[in-house]
Amino acid sequence: MPLSATRTKHRFMVEYPVNASPKILYPYLASPSGLAQWFCQDVRIDEDHRYNFIWDNQPHFAELNSHRTNRSVRYVFLDQNKRHAPDANYLDFTIEESQLTQEVYLRVLDYSEETDEVELQEMWDGLVQQLRELVGG
Repeated sequence: MPLSATRTKHRFMVEYPVNASPKILYPYLASPSGLAQWFCQDVRIDEDHRYNFIWDNQPHFAELNSHRTNRSVRYVFLDQNKRHAPDANYLDFTIEESQLTQEVYLRVLDYSEETDEVELQEMWDGLVQQLRELVGG
């Protein structure tokens, strides 16, 4: 029985103010080289245009499901056979800019088996702090 059949999914969402324009921030969310600087050990794209996110020397394949330049990007993770799975894990990054204050926010939506809110919050706080240091904000 696959792991996903025995565990329930959890939708974790958090927003962070980022002191950088969407144009500067977007490449760190949408390109393998940008993601590898703050998000995971390495990111590669294979011959079938699948993203290979590497954490702890373990591959995790995903497809770029949707993107809007300088606005949002979504990665849907594939199963061990690099195929789509029902109720797949996904990661969604959305850049929002307040028209009133001109502040830029990064919204992270992490849909996965991880259910520990405190652990997720700490993980994303640390990752986004690294991202802020890269973009100067």
